Amino acid sequence: MTAAEWLISVMWLALTCYVLLGGADFGAGLWDLIAGGAERGAPQRDLIEESIGPVWEANHVWLIFVIVLCWTGFPLAFASVASTMYIPLTLAAVGIIARGAAFAFRKASTELEHRRLFGAAFAGSSVLTPFFLGTVAGGIASGRVPAGIAGGDIVTSWWNPTSALAGGLAVVVSAYLAAVYLCADARRAGSARLVRQFRARALVSGLVAGAMALGGIAVLRLDAPALFGGLTSTASPVVALSAVAGVASLVVLARGRYVLARICAASAVTMLLWAWAVAQYPVVLLPDTTIENASATPEVVRVSLIVTAVGAFVLIPSLVWMFRLFQSTEPGSSARS
Repeated sequence: MTAAEWLISVMWLALTCYVLLGGADFGAGLWDLIAGGAERGAPQRDLIEESIGPVWEANHVWLIFVIVLCWTGFPLAFASVASTMYIPLTLAAVGIIARGAAFAFRKASTELEHRRLFGAAFAGSSVLTPFFLGTVAGGIASGRVPAGIAGGDIVTSWWNPTSALAGGLAVVVSAYLAAVYLCADARRAGSARLVRQFRARALVSGLVAGAMALGGIAVLRLDAPALFGGLTSTASPVVALSAVAGVASLVVLARGRYVLARICAASAVTMLLWAWAVAQYPVVLLPDTTIENASATPEVVRVSLIVTAVGAFVLIPSLVWMFRLFQSTEPGSSARS
């Protein structure tokens, strides 16, 4: 592998972490939205708040890292995507800001009306943000972002069948991950009722995600033939692994094996994301902008790899320690201490 290929692999690994961790945060916002009224939905919202409160800021580190690494290591790709996709990217950024502010303000508010307002902003942004990020992915995957400044149409590049599919799938997959993760948190909290509620939601959202992925084959065949060809040939083993892991997650969920369900669900989503990478390799921007064409000079790429390695030495142990401390503490204990 070349230095540029190593760098884009690291970037894709960080993107995977963001999808698995940040995506679950967004999904929790969706469940917050449909939890019910102030009294009936309070137990679910309290669990969601306790689960994402200590980690939601840290999860966005992965997104920042991906953006910086793309900007530094693959400036052509970064400029092409940012200039063509600035509408959905701006809407996603606004959603992230509004979501974070609303989450913090709701926690500090005492008036019911204020809590409802901030709760609606938090939940609404939790749905819109992954949708718009998904539309960006769909536009890139379907070849609507050519190399060059503003080379693609600023509307149809992200408002098209593949982008709509990717945006909807991003919302549903986020909800699925959040529900799976919350099952284990609810069990640690000792609430059998919450376990049943989130298990039902995990099963339903998992089935919906599977149906969307299956139905999306027809969409990709008509709207993104290059991606469809890669997924059904080179990347077909990865797609199969994703399907097997997805089915396994539903089976172990139904049997109440929630830790194993987390592993299977995360594996299914990871394989789905990496199937896209394998299907498109070595092209970064369709039709013919490869990894080597889009990368910065070899000196910049090598320095980026060195800096990334040094940063990972500090960051990864810190994140692992944070999650380990959080997961070893019963939900609610941080609020009581």
